Amino acid sequence: MPMSTGFARRLDPVLPEVARHFGTPFHIYDLQGLRETCEHFNETFAATPYREYFAVKGQPNPTMLRYLTQYGFGFDCSSPAEIVAAAKAGARGEDICFTSNNTSYEELEIALRLGAIITVDDETVVDKLLAVDAAPRSLCLRVHPGTAADVGESYLGDALSAKFGIRIDRLPEVAAKATGLPAESFGLHMMLGSGFLHPDPYFVSLDLLLEQVTRLRDGLGLEITFLNLGGGIGIPYRPAERPFDLPALAKGVVERLRAWEQRSGRPRPRILFESGRYVLTPHGVLVTRVLNRMSKWREYVGVDAGMSAVVRPAMYADAYHHITVHDADGRSEETVDVVGSLCENNDKFGIARTLPKTTEGDLLLIHDTGAHALSMGFTYNGRLRPQELLLHPDGTVERIRRAETIDDYFATLDFAPDRLSPAPAALM
Repeated sequence: MPMSTGFARRLDPVLPEVARHFGTPFHIYDLQGLRETCEHFNETFAATPYREYFAVKGQPNPTMLRYLTQYGFGFDCSSPAEIVAAAKAGARGEDICFTSNNTSYEELEIALRLGAIITVDDETVVDKLLAVDAAPRSLCLRVHPGTAADVGESYLGDALSAKFGIRIDRLPEVAAKATGLPAESFGLHMMLGSGFLHPDPYFVSLDLLLEQVTRLRDGLGLEITFLNLGGGIGIPYRPAERPFDLPALAKGVVERLRAWEQRSGRPRPRILFESGRYVLTPHGVLVTRVLNRMSKWREYVGVDAGMSAVVRPAMYADAYHHITVHDADGRSEETVDVVGSLCENNDKFGIARTLPKTTEGDLLLIHDTGAHALSMGFTYNGRLRPQELLLHPDGTVERIRRAETIDDYFATLDFAPDRLSPAPAALM
């Protein structure tokens, strides 16, 4: 959706000078907007024990992560590099929730070394931990409900195709095996999808998980002390979409926890989230400059960034990012495709968009790039990823990541010579 009025009010007056000083393209993030969202998240869930673990996959810049720690947020990590990013921001121990998929011994070793919460996405993770006599401080079992939960389209896949989570019918057996590990606390995890604009899927998850809490306590004597409802809270990318009702989510979660507490006579489990998109995406824009006006079968506006900076419109058929032209009030409008320079026809930020008529040198803003933009970038065609800037509340702008260079592109070709000559028998 269009950037907030506050973000626009802070950015618009300084944008031309920022573009001249730093050059284009760049992602720029609004620190004031981020603060307001973090405070809103914490205030909304103040009625129950809770913690947000920001999904580092969305924005792995340690500078941004350090600001999130000011609000008590932890970090959801899914790879060693993301764990390192969280550690650079000062995270240790249960500040980190390691939720990976198809996990290796080496990845588990890094997470264990920092004392992270280990999310078990598959029984093989328990087997690996047992094989090395690991002593995880906290263990969380990720559950896939199969056909027990139908919330429509989900990136997790349906019951037959999903690669995530432990089958719910196998949970007691996996949990029993996991009790052989000396973990101090146990939790359950369930995430039914991503990009939801209403809270109902989270209520489905919570109800199912609370059933499993009772099942595991009665069957195994295993006490579950926390429930991770995952990420997936969406944002309204399109102007007509309504924003997610976070207070309604909190109200429903608290009501269910209170009712369960009364029925069970047990203290309610702590609630965790792994939100990334909701927290930061609306507080970032990609600023790019018009390079060319091109007339083909349609009209095209070519800019100095491409899908290597924001891949969503090329990767997902229905993905949308709002586009505006800076300082274009009063201009006539036209319908254009906004495109980059990659050798792929889907290298487009927008197709058949009605925009003010542009000329070479104009600044375009691609909205909602605070998370899942640069982190999903790539270097195909040698098109390099742009710099990141941070807009402070006082109007100052700070570079927090430089743009990639051609030297970066070739950096992995600088290595010590290493060559193996197999023994003749190995070639038979």
